[in-house]
Amino acid sequence: MSETGLRERKKRRMYEVVSEVAIGLFLEKGFDAVSVAEVAAAAEISKPTLFRYFPAKEDLVLHRIADHEEEAARVVAGEAAPLGALRRHFLDGLERCDPVTGLNDDPRVLAFHTLLYGTPALAARVYAYQERSEAALAEALGGGLEARLAAGQIIAVRRILALDNWRRIAEGEQVADVRADAVAAAERAFGQLAVGLPHLA
Repeated sequence: MSETGLRERKKRRMYEVVSEVAIGLFLEKGFDAVSVAEVAAAAEISKPTLFRYFPAKEDLVLHRIADHEEEAARVVAGEAAPLGALRRHFLDGLERCDPVTGLNDDPRVLAFHTLLYGTPALAARVYAYQERSEAALAEALGGGLEARLAAGQIIAVRRILALDNWRRIAEGEQVADVRADAVAAAERAFGQLAVGLPHLA
């Protein structure tokens, strides 16, 4: 492996390790109760080093979902029917119990989602993350106002479907009991999108 490749692997590993240490502390004590200095000490790095990797405290948590930011854009790349591709991708995610769909009852996933949506500072950053997802999708759909309007609708539908699934699971329902409703809701929602956005279906 080249020196550049090794350096990149070490960098990615550092991101993962520090983020996992931070999330563990936040889940244990609460996001607001843990300082950046405490995270740095637990990760055995200096505070300036931590800030080189994570410019803001919230980034320590958002790193875990960062790879999904341009997921919708990647799904539609080169697709003649972008909406159909996104529908299949979401339904496949439900089948796999992908945490991004909200249909996952692993205690660690539920704890992470509770941290993410139950902490005002993190919830605000999630909206910024979704705006970037929307912008990337709009670009993949060709750019312009029409593409931005379509991307806004699609990202909103995916977010609301996932949140509804997560809330039901968080309230104690089992994945097996929620799955059929989740699939039906996704089918209806993407069907409605197809009516409003026939050029993408």
